Amino acid sequence: MRRDRHSARARAGHRPVLRTVLTAGTAAALLPVLAVTQPASAAQPHRAGSLQQAFASAAHRYHVPEGVLLAVSYMESRWDTHAGAPSVSGGYGPMHLTDARTALAQSHADARAGDTRAAGDGRGDTARPMSVTAAPAKNAEVPASLRTAVRAATLTRVPEDRVRRDPAANVAGGAALLAADQKALGHPLSADPADWYGAVARYGGSSTRTAAAGFADSVYATLRSGESRTTDQGQRVALPARPSVSPRTAQVDALGLPKSGGGTTECPKSVACAWVPAPYEQYGPNPGDYGNHDLADRPHDSSIDYIVIHDTEETWDDTLGLVQDPTYLGWHYTVRSSDGAIAQHMATKDVGWHAGNWYINSKSIGVENEGFLTDPDAWFTESMYRSSAALVRYLASRYDIPLDRQHIIGHDNVPGTVPSTVAGMHTDPGPYWDWAHYFRLLKAPFHPNAGRRSGAVTIDPSYRDNKPVLTGCVSAGTPCAPHGSSAVLLHTAPSESAPLVKDVGLHPTGGSTTDVNDTGARASTGQQYAVADHQGDWTAIWYLGQKAWLHDARNAPATVPARATVATPRAGLSSIPVYGRAYPEASAYPAGVPVQAQTPLQYKLPAGQSYVVGGRMPGEYFYSTTFDTSHQAWVRGREQYYEIQFGQRVAFVKAADVTLHRVK
Repeated sequence: MRRDRHSARARAGHRPVLRTVLTAGTAAALLPVLAVTQPASAAQPHRAGSLQQAFASAAHRYHVPEGVLLAVSYMESRWDTHAGAPSVSGGYGPMHLTDARTALAQSHADARAGDTRAAGDGRGDTARPMSVTAAPAKNAEVPASLRTAVRAATLTRVPEDRVRRDPAANVAGGAALLAADQKALGHPLSADPADWYGAVARYGGSSTRTAAAGFADSVYATLRSGESRTTDQGQRVALPARPSVSPRTAQVDALGLPKSGGGTTECPKSVACAWVPAPYEQYGPNPGDYGNHDLADRPHDSSIDYIVIHDTEETWDDTLGLVQDPTYLGWHYTVRSSDGAIAQHMATKDVGWHAGNWYINSKSIGVENEGFLTDPDAWFTESMYRSSAALVRYLASRYDIPLDRQHIIGHDNVPGTVPSTVAGMHTDPGPYWDWAHYFRLLKAPFHPNAGRRSGAVTIDPSYRDNKPVLTGCVSAGTPCAPHGSSAVLLHTAPSESAPLVKDVGLHPTGGSTTDVNDTGARASTGQQYAVADHQGDWTAIWYLGQKAWLHDARNAPATVPARATVATPRAGLSSIPVYGRAYPEASAYPAGVPVQAQTPLQYKLPAGQSYVVGGRMPGEYFYSTTFDTSHQAWVRGREQYYEIQFGQRVAFVKAADVTLHRVK
C-alpha cells in the first residue's frame, strides 16, 4: 500500500498489545543475530527473612563475594521479584534463573484460563486471548542459557519450583552458579571481587564476547558505584560502593565466545551491536513507491535535535521482520529486551520514518525498545534500560543533544502535525516506562534546582510508590494491576474526585479517561511545567491552555522545584496559535518545492499562561518525496519558533508571538 511520506510513513501503526512471554521458537533460538539472554527478573513475594540477609547467607555459603552477588542480581532484576511472573526469556527471581520450559507451560496455562491482553489497534479498545505457543515436548532441546534454574536446583539440592519462587532459594541458586562457573574456569573462590570477572561474564548467558563483557562491565560499574533501593516487595537492599575494584577483564577470553558487531554500526563499545539494515529501495513503478527511510547527510544537512524513545509493541523477531520490509517503516535502532543487544538499521545521518511527525523525523533518531507497554515487568528489563541508555548517551554526546525531556522524548510526547492527526498519535513507551531510572543511567538525573515555591516544576514522583489508577491493560475499562509509574494524572480541581482535564484534540466531544493509552490528562517524569497555583497538597500547572491540578503532598511529592525559561503570549494578544511542527514561511520555499501549510493545532495558548521552553529553532522542512535523491531540498526560513512543553506532548509557538521569562 502506498503511504503518504509526510505522515503515514512516519507512524509505526497501532500494533496489537499482546503478552507473549516466550515461544518455542524463542526458546530454540533467541536471536541468532546477536547474544542470548539475561533480562530482568521475577519471583514470588518475599516470605520469611530479609532479602539482604539472603544475599549475605548465600555469599557466605558458596564463597562468592557478597558485593559481586548483589551487583549481578541488580543487573538482572534490580532485586525485584515481579510477583512470580517470568520475564520474556523465562527468568525467575532476583537472580533471573531461567526455566524456559516452565515459563512456556505457565504461559500456555494462563492462555487456557482465559488470560487476555489488549489487541486490535493497540490502544486497549478490544481484547483477544494471549498469543502463546504450546510448551515444548519433554525431550525437546532447550538452550542451557534458558535452563539455569534447573542447574541451580541441582547444585543447591533444592526443588526447582522453590528455586524459581522463593527469593532466598533463588539467590542461593545464583550464588551456586557463580561458584561453579568460577571453578570451571580454573579460578579460586577468591574473596577479591576482581577475580570473578569471567564467571560474571558467563552468568549473563550471552553468546558473543562483546555482550558477555558488556554485562560484566555493567556489573562491576554497579559494584564500584554502589546501589540501594526498596524493591517491589518492600525490601530495602543496599550494595556498598567499592570504587577501587579493578576486575581482571582478560578472563573473558577463556569463555571462547565470538566477537559481535561490525564497522558499519554506530554504537558505544560497551554494548553488543549488529548491523541489520533497513532497505532503501524502490518497490513499485511510481517514484514515490520506495522505502523505508530517506537518505540524508545529517548533521551536515541539518542538526539532529531529538532522540525518540519507542517500545516496539512487537516481539524482537517480528520487529526485525518489519524494519526489513521496504513497504513498511524504518527507524535507526532496536534494543532487545532479553539481553540489551542492539540492532542498527540505518545510518544516523539518514532520516527514519518512525515518529508520526515529518518535522520530528527529519530532526531525530528513533530508538525502538522491544516490549509491550502494558506488560513492563516481562519486557522492560534492566539490561534493555542500560543498553538503551548507553546508546542514547553516546548519540547525545555525538550530536550535542541535551539530556532533558525536551530532547529525549517518548513517542507519546511527539505532537500531531495538524488537527486531524492529533487523536492518532502513538502512546509508547507509556506510563510504565521508568524515566527517572533511565535518566539516572544517562547520568542526568532529575534534581530540584530552585527554591520550594519556584515558578516551574519538574515532574518527579517516586516510580515505585506512584501507582495511578489506570485501565485498559487487559480489556477496555478494566483496571490495570497496581504498578509503579512515571505518569501523574491531572484534574480540573484540587481533588481526586474532580474530573480529569480535557484534551480537545483527543476528546473533542468528551472527557479524558484513565485508559493506559489516553495521554489527555497526564504528565510524565522529567517534563517541566510552569506553576499556575498551589492549594494544600495540590499543585496546579499550565497544561493545554488550562489549569491542571496534580496531587503533590509534601510527604509524597510528585514534583521538584525547577529553574526554567517560560514563554507567555506577547502583550496585547488574547491568545496565540500552537503548532505541531516548525515549518518555514511560504516565501522561504524555492521553485519546485511545494509550500507546506503551517496549520495550527486545535489548541490555543491564552494570555496569562506560561509554558516551559525547550529550545529555539528556525522554521525548517526536508523535501524528499521520491527515490531519486537529486530532488531533495532542505528549506529554511527566517521565522523562528520555540519548542514548549504544552501537554503530555511538546509543541511549537512562533517566537514573534511570545515573550520569554526566566523563573526560579
